[in-house]
Amino acid sequence: MELVEAIILSVLAASTPLLIAATGELVTERSGVLNLGVEGMMIVGAACGFGGAWLTGSILIGALFGIIAGMLMSLIFALMALGLAVNQVATGLALTILGVGLSGLIGAGFVGERITPAIHLHIPGLTDIPLLGRVLFGEDAFVYFSIALIIGVWWFLYRTRAGLILRACGDNHVSAHALGYPVLRIRTLAVMFGGACAGLAGAYLPLAYTPFFIPGMTAGRGWIALALVVFASWRPGRLVVGAYLFGAVTILQLHAQGWGVGIPSQFMSALPYLATVIVLVLLSRARTGGSTAPAALGTVFVPDR
Repeated sequence: MELVEAIILSVLAASTPLLIAATGELVTERSGVLNLGVEGMMIVGAACGFGGAWLTGSILIGALFGIIAGMLMSLIFALMALGLAVNQVATGLALTILGVGLSGLIGAGFVGERITPAIHLHIPGLTDIPLLGRVLFGEDAFVYFSIALIIGVWWFLYRTRAGLILRACGDNHVSAHALGYPVLRIRTLAVMFGGACAGLAGAYLPLAYTPFFIPGMTAGRGWIALALVVFASWRPGRLVVGAYLFGAVTILQLHAQGWGVGIPSQFMSALPYLATVIVLVLLSRARTGGSTAPAALGTVFVPDR
């Protein structure tokens, strides 16, 4: 019972940054913008988030620093890809490279430092329930926020007029522009939201997952978040399933090494990314259900003057 509870708690912790980052990228891509710079925004958010928490002693301020850092990085992408109509794929890759180098510069003075991680909820009587108590009533605020975030995004996309307009910009930006909607402004806001989520997801790692910062601590989670959006077919509900599935793969390979499974540790470490590739291949071959990818995803839009 205790082992099962420990595994579930570990899966929740490993899945939270994937869910937050993928939720932001889903909104970005729903607007028609393909931002491959999630990894770069996450690692900068991790460095700034840890720095803010270490300097002030506040996890909340650290999280805000991570959000702001991610938004500022996303504005660089928006300026290039939306303002100057530069190729979105190339811009996103450049943003990732910039983020990796910038995070090393920002976090160089914080390597080796430690902070007190985010506190976990504790409700007397409820948190002590076997198995489900700590899972439902003993997590940190980031975990609960990730669930609220995906529910809010689902409601926004499918139950509000603003969400319908955003999806219209992603499906046919020419028609949306003809109807008088500011396509570039909407896409810029969507990119900023995605950057804020990526920065928060990165900040979660040193603020709650591990109480210290090391260069490259995102370890490819930004790329997995991008794959999750495709895995979910750009639907928020499926995104939750995908995030926890990939989080489970990550944690189970760690436990498998601890159990002495006779498989090389290098292969086990590569298992989450191998699973990502396999899932994407299977989805590309599947024909049931169809794809709900925005029709104008990655397409440069220059409004008529």
